Amino acid sequence: MFKNDWKRHFDLREAGVYYALILLMVVLGIVTTLAGRPSYFSPTNLTNILYQSSMIAMMGVAMTVILITGNFDLSVAAVAALGAAIAVGLAGPLGFPLASLIAMLACITIGIVNGLIVQFVGINAFIVTLGTLTAIRGLVLILTDGRSLLVSTPEAKAQMVAFEGGRVPVQLALYLLGAALVVWGIVALIRLRAADETIPVRVAGNLLGGVSLIAIAFLAGPELTVAKPVIYAGIYTLIVWLVLTFTTVGRRVYATGGNAVAARLSGVNVNAYKMAGFILSSATAGFAGVLFSARLGAVNPTALQGAELTVIAAAILGGTSLFGGAGSVIKTLVGALLLFTLTNGFNILNLGANYQGVIEGSVVVIAAAIYTVGGTRRRRAAA
Repeated sequence: MFKNDWKRHFDLREAGVYYALILLMVVLGIVTTLAGRPSYFSPTNLTNILYQSSMIAMMGVAMTVILITGNFDLSVAAVAALGAAIAVGLAGPLGFPLASLIAMLACITIGIVNGLIVQFVGINAFIVTLGTLTAIRGLVLILTDGRSLLVSTPEAKAQMVAFEGGRVPVQLALYLLGAALVVWGIVALIRLRAADETIPVRVAGNLLGGVSLIAIAFLAGPELTVAKPVIYAGIYTLIVWLVLTFTTVGRRVYATGGNAVAARLSGVNVNAYKMAGFILSSATAGFAGVLFSARLGAVNPTALQGAELTVIAAAILGGTSLFGGAGSVIKTLVGALLLFTLTNGFNILNLGANYQGVIEGSVVVIAAAIYTVGGTRRRRAAA
């Protein structure tokens, strides 16, 4: 029934990350106004949050996929740092495109190694990726010789700016995406009405989302622009969401993490899907590292240190299960936005970083508690 569907989709466990983001944005908007600070809801500030979170969001999406398969990857930030170090180190003599390709191949190789050790040697993914994290950090120190690397070639710098810099108008894209959601929702409504079936919440949600995107595009006008990494993150998230939601591959990914034995008996190559999760994670981290190198034109030995915890936090805030079989890349994207909205709010209010870690860590623990308790209650009710 629609009533039960509504309750399930809008309870705290399913929609908590959306509620948290909306509440945080409203609070920050009010506080910054009362404190006389720059407007939190200015287009410049909001698009800046999107830009800051784009790289972590991409790695978070890949982390969600590997968590869904029932594995774990602690090495993502170290792999991204390695990709950045290789890209910066080779950009001068080889040019940025070829240096980026070599960096990506190196990172993908690490994903293959992680997957082989976990799947065919049988060592726990947490231990393996913790070990590779440490080894790769050492490799980054060797490649950088313990000092910052800079790209000094003007041509390579120009290629980096062309890849990562600049802003892209998105009004037309929002109109097209909003219209597509509205059309999809209307077609679904017609089919459901013809079959005399109840209306799922996701159909109503797509209609509402489509109308919201069209309204945002209309109100913002043609001046609405975002940085290129935001476009990359949006396209990547959309592709992964489409694959997980509408394809056989996506269903097998969820089956692999949900019940590997049942999936194997159903003909799913479980090892291949788990391996693919590691490769996707490292490839995404490599691309994020290339973006990072292009953003700064430089890299230091401690680049992105600790970022793996932010990536994992984004996935946990999005409700991804640490036990496999459940997760949403869209919610992970919202989780990343939530974390960087917190950071942005601290910066605007001049609170510094002293309390930031405490609050962010508390948010993650509370979110994990909500999802765990909610899942336990649901399993008890089902039993």
